Amino acid sequence: MQYQISGKQIDIGEALQTHVRDDLGAVVQKYAERPTNAQVVFSKSAHEFVCEATVHLSTGLTAQAKAHATEIYAAFDGCSEKMEKQLRRYKRRLKDHHKERAQPVELSGAASYILASDVGADDSEPETLQPMIVAEMETKIPSLSVGEAVMQMELAGAPVLVFRNEGKDGLNVVYRREDGNIGWIDP
Repeated sequence: MQYQISGKQIDIGEALQTHVRDDLGAVVQKYAERPTNAQVVFSKSAHEFVCEATVHLSTGLTAQAKAHATEIYAAFDGCSEKMEKQLRRYKRRLKDHHKERAQPVELSGAASYILASDVGADDSEPETLQPMIVAEMETKIPSLSVGEAVMQMELAGAPVLVFRNEGKDGLNVVYRREDGNIGWIDP
């Protein structure tokens, strides 16, 4: 597995990098058969250290975790515990469904836009109804079953996931509702 360990405006020592490789490697090997790469980013937010980790699995699914602590090692340990919990749940779901994905998840390209919000704007009428585009990016839409999409959304910690439904070959959306349940939009 390839590791990319970096710090945002802080220096990451060799001892911390070794600790991350050993600890995260043990967690990932325990619950995931074929991880491809891991990205760990350390940063500082006020008086706390923040650790963000992303692990890409060969099935195309991605697990993400984030933790805060006053010490950098404690921030990584918290992040590692969250990652272990996510991967344990992922592995349990695979066993419960008795389904192993033999082929990697198929990804198709799409455009992603970030629109400017009108928060804090005066109460006057806008000149046009066209929103102002702040950023334009390329994103990937995975081809998954509904169960895998829910699992991917939970692994990524995202509130919503757009995916191509394998069963019907159309675009679908799963999202977390305010009551804590999962919603599924199937047009």
